[in-house]
Amino acid sequence: MKDVAIKPTTSADIPALKAVVDQTELFPGEMLPEMLSPFLGGEAEAVWLTAHLGDVPVGLCYAVPEELTNGTWNMLALAVLPAHQGDGVGGALVKRLEDDLRSQGVRVLIADTSGTDAFALTRRFYAKSGYSEEARIRDFWDAGDDKVVFWKGLA
Repeated sequence: MKDVAIKPTTSADIPALKAVVDQTELFPGEMLPEMLSPFLGGEAEAVWLTAHLGDVPVGLCYAVPEELTNGTWNMLALAVLPAHQGDGVGGALVKRLEDDLRSQGVRVLIADTSGTDAFALTRRFYAKSGYSEEARIRDFWDAGDDKVVFWKGLA
């Protein structure tokens, strides 16, 4: 694994993180500043983490508490620049998120992904990271594109 530093996301990270989400096609990068605004302003209970190789942001992780639950959070986004996938960056982001949430008494972390072949590596990543496939909702994202929910106990 390369020497990765995981830090809370700052506004200075935004330009590089736009490239991360654009290159991974996670969502359009122009959405990122608005998504980050409540977190950066201290108005959200969300967690945003950025992975740095040297001074360069190369990945991000975003999680929020699930409404109407006791200690359950949802990892809504995890992305690493394609050039650094497989280098341990994603695993380092998830471990830091889990450690931070565990220290706050969070019991459960879930992550949703697609059931399509294009997301097979993503599903393998979650399984390798200790998550179990807990649910599958057929045709959730689109016809033929299931929502796959992964679960991990943190307590």
